[in-house]
Amino acid sequence: MRTPVDEDRVSTGFPDHRGCRTTASTPMQGLQYLPNILTGMRLVMAIPIALLILRNDYAWALGLGIVAGVTDALDGFFARRLDAHSALGAGMDAAADKLLMVCVFLSLASVGLLPWWLAAIVVGRDVIIVLGAGAYRLLIGPFDFAPTVLSKVNMGVQVLYLVAVLADALVSVSPPALDSALAVLVALVAVASGVHYVLSWSRRAVNARGTVEGK
Repeated sequence: MRTPVDEDRVSTGFPDHRGCRTTASTPMQGLQYLPNILTGMRLVMAIPIALLILRNDYAWALGLGIVAGVTDALDGFFARRLDAHSALGAGMDAAADKLLMVCVFLSLASVGLLPWWLAAIVVGRDVIIVLGAGAYRLLIGPFDFAPTVLSKVNMGVQVLYLVAVLADALVSVSPPALDSALAVLVALVAVASGVHYVLSWSRRAVNARGTVEGK
């Protein structure tokens, strides 16, 4: 006995597609890679900014640094807006931030705009974090890149300090006492953030190791 659906198939000569779902791509889905593209732009800008500083082109270095800061804000905004969070994106974001800070601090120290001891503290913190992340990945396993609140404060303080240093190199309005105070503040926050990372990830590693051994 033929059903109405069978009659419809016979009369039209085509299979029935009712009830089948089709997936149409949307413009928002086409933007899923935008946060990673913006992060990649910031990653690429680190070396040119450092070279501009070494050539004493402070205005261009400051302008390019502002562009890098804008891409940093936009990649986070679009990642949340598009729900485009990924391990690759988080890793690229952390790498871009660290490479940019290391390059700018070392180049500014090379031209005498900030003390070498401060550059050593900032770079040393990042080196310790990168080595610790590598050791955790090797000995424990994969982990999520999740910056802490103190780490975000550290990044904010460093960015503001670097902008102030470059602006002062252009207009020379900041008194030496203020420069020294800001340098000390950056160093204290960097040390506090580094110690917090070491303690929290050491505790996490111990807990993870105990969980594995208890199975």
